[in-house]
Amino acid sequence: MPNHGELPELAATVLQPGFVGTTAPDWVRRWLGEGLGGVALFARNVESPAQIARLTAQLRAERPDIIVAIDEEAGDVTRFESVYGSSRPGNLALGAIDDPELTEAVARDLGADLAAAGITLDYAPDTDVNSNPHNPVIGVRAFGAEPGLVARQSVAWIRGLQAAGVAACAKHFPGHGDTAVDSHHSLPLIDRDRAALEACELLPFRAAIEAGVRAVMTGHLLVPAFDPELPATLSRRILTDLLRVELGYTGLIVTDAIEMRGVSGRYGTGGATVRALAAGADAICVGGEHADEQTATELRDAIVAAVLSGDLPEERLRDAAARVRELSAWTHQQQTGRPARIPGAEGSPVGFDAARRAVRVTVTDRDVALPIAGPAHVVEFAPPRNIAIGAETPWGVGAPLDDLLPGTTSVRLTADDLAGVSDPAAPVLAGATGRPLVLVARDLHRHPWLADAIERVLEVRPDAIVVEMGVPVRVLGGVHIATYGATRACGQAAAELLAGTSVPAPQPLAA
Repeated sequence: MPNHGELPELAATVLQPGFVGTTAPDWVRRWLGEGLGGVALFARNVESPAQIARLTAQLRAERPDIIVAIDEEAGDVTRFESVYGSSRPGNLALGAIDDPELTEAVARDLGADLAAAGITLDYAPDTDVNSNPHNPVIGVRAFGAEPGLVARQSVAWIRGLQAAGVAACAKHFPGHGDTAVDSHHSLPLIDRDRAALEACELLPFRAAIEAGVRAVMTGHLLVPAFDPELPATLSRRILTDLLRVELGYTGLIVTDAIEMRGVSGRYGTGGATVRALAAGADAICVGGEHADEQTATELRDAIVAAVLSGDLPEERLRDAAARVRELSAWTHQQQTGRPARIPGAEGSPVGFDAARRAVRVTVTDRDVALPIAGPAHVVEFAPPRNIAIGAETPWGVGAPLDDLLPGTTSVRLTADDLAGVSDPAAPVLAGATGRPLVLVARDLHRHPWLADAIERVLEVRPDAIVVEMGVPVRVLGGVHIATYGATRACGQAAAELLAGTSVPAPQPLAA
């Protein structure tokens, strides 16, 4: 489009597009010279920390103060360790321990790894209160269901990460915990009155702001108590009147991925981008599904056209760009001169230790043996994937248990594998004869097919041990192990407990 003075550069400054590949594409490098303010990294960009460091060095050769963001929650949602699974336990496990000093240490350790790889902004922590246990998209990503706990854990996480020179990002404002719909697919409704929202959803965000969080991510959520018409990402009442004015937040506001159907379904990506900026957002995350120059060009041109038509005040665009540059300057200053360390595949020692501390064991039948007496048969039930969790990220107990007890076998079953089977216990029991049986679930309470299969198996094998790697709402089995997440660290902690090479945190035995 024709050059309209500074407008194309200002428009590029507020974009944080993703891209494909493990090296910087030509178009991204070219755009950095034309004002692009940042990029967002996802699993498709990651092979190893050393490779990320080379990638970010390519980007900084074009623009030294570029914001390099990553969606790294250090839990089930991991991009930095997507190849192996996170060596840290994730938020729900940290919330189960509820030791702010430990949480701060885990986040500081993560921040050091990210900073060494050249990453300056982390789209974390998840500051949502998971008050709805059937939430399909938050779950173990939250610190818990109690607002005070989520607030103090979020503050500890923010302090740790930012102490390492990486900007933290509290999400998903004003709170995604009480939803039954995934905003990747549709627009969730938070149908609570203002008093309830103040007491629950807003409490951790207030705490995060007071702790000096450098960024806040918007949620694609309809919250009628604040705005009955527009989702939070597109609502001036929520982003400006509530977040800026009432809560006094002065840092960067970044959108959740703008192509998500919660906002793009009605307005398109260009329309949603313009409306988000007009509402008060400063940066537009263009996430996993649209990672090409054509999309970036469409969004830049939509912003410029909106300024020229008067739909987006130029002053608002300049203000947004200034906040992007302010965060760029902070991260550049914070990371200049810090010693580099490139972590290896072995992962985070403090993360593994935290996962071990999080494990909880419930015993309802003292005749069920723990630790197990030899190589086991492990059945991992795989429910439909939360889209925020990468399909490429490994999880489970079978592999680490085989390392500790060679000869352990494992199989993974989905709902489709058991559909139409007259006896869902049969495929589970196949291969388990004469050896300990371990049943691994994720969010057992949300998937009736999964609960039914495990209950049927327990009728035949009451000695089977159940490992819950999601939100532990239902307790099944004579011995039930809750890991509060399905990360590599959580799987290792469960395997060590099963094999008898570690001792869980002391827990009272059930009657």
